[in-house]
Amino acid sequence: MGCAGNPIIQTPNMDDLAANGVRFTNAFVTTSICCSSRASIFTGQWTRRHGIINFNTHFSEEALAETYPMLLSQAGYRIGFIGKYGVGSKKDLPIDKYDYWKGFPGQGKYENKDENGNYKHLTQIMGEQATEFLQGCSEDQPFCLSVSFKAPHVQDSDPRQFIYDRAYSDLYKDITIPEPETAHPRYFDALPEFLRNSEARRRWEKRFPNNEKFQESVRSYYRLITGVDVVIGKIRDRLKQLNLDDNTVIILLGDNGFYLGEYGLAGKWFPHELSIRVPLLVYDPRATGNRRGVTLDQMALNVDIAPTILELAHLKAPRQMQGRSLVPLLKGRKPRWRTEFFYEHPFVHKTIAKSEALRAKRYKYSRYIDYDYEELYDLENDPAETINLAKDEKYQKTLASLRRRCNQLAKKAE
Repeated sequence: MGCAGNPIIQTPNMDDLAANGVRFTNAFVTTSICCSSRASIFTGQWTRRHGIINFNTHFSEEALAETYPMLLSQAGYRIGFIGKYGVGSKKDLPIDKYDYWKGFPGQGKYENKDENGNYKHLTQIMGEQATEFLQGCSEDQPFCLSVSFKAPHVQDSDPRQFIYDRAYSDLYKDITIPEPETAHPRYFDALPEFLRNSEARRRWEKRFPNNEKFQESVRSYYRLITGVDVVIGKIRDRLKQLNLDDNTVIILLGDNGFYLGEYGLAGKWFPHELSIRVPLLVYDPRATGNRRGVTLDQMALNVDIAPTILELAHLKAPRQMQGRSLVPLLKGRKPRWRTEFFYEHPFVHKTIAKSEALRAKRYKYSRYIDYDYEELYDLENDPAETINLAKDEKYQKTLASLRRRCNQLAKKAE
């Protein structure tokens, strides 16, 4: 986003949410893959507790009842869901539980046609659906709408990968995007063999194998993000027209990070910062002037979203939720806050290594479970995570201490 320091991308509506709200500069997911991360957003739980570790597993009736939309529904809210649901398969979608449902299970198609056969991009359709939901809202019933954009995800099965709205074809076309320093082959060569032969490398071959392809892919990725930004602006305009804007909190969050060729990789999954960091903006129109345009550096996690939404609605979070409400931070209070968190990626795939990590303030400890391989990075002196200190004699005490702490937090996350 522009508000996060990108000088090229155009995200005026996201930037406006940040300028009038709160931006978390250290927001992370606890599992960097859509099915698990989305389940964590719904439930406020780590993956090892909610158990959604693949694309076919869905919530039990009891687990679904304790997701934030269902809890809001029980409290009298009108609830809507639009876009990529991401938990379970088509037959598992909780369509009848929502007042308004326009969700789909996984991929979804970017290119669609309207009733007259005219081209229409998925992001635009989702904006129109959001408008339709809002038209059905009234000032005397609270509502919660989850708009789960597919963009800027690639279309995995399509050779074009990043399929943006044709309306943005000329956007960024004359701009040269600088390649990241860590895209240099020496960083890829330093990786262990199982990462060099991973799914992340296979996808890199499709998206970033040379500068020409890198430019095409990243421009297209930016166009998808700008497309989302435009729709966010339209949703806000409609809230205003309906006199709902002064009492509607807007939360913007990504469900996982993304490599743009760094270390010679694409995708996400692994514990690098690029893979686990996400944008997080919270705009509350009721906030006082000194709580606008604020950046917070406390660690916020995807598991914090459900308890935050519930507290904003004056509802109590169920005991099973493991995240913490961000409301005290949003209000400018200074509660004791986490300085570390446990990361896990138990997804089973023959070329995506399972991993666990402890992300602390200064250090990150990672381990690849099936390969008996550990990493230790000093994020203060090596923010790009290029020097693995795990075998360095001087850091053995630090390594042992972080390993122990990772084990403790893994247990706690169950």
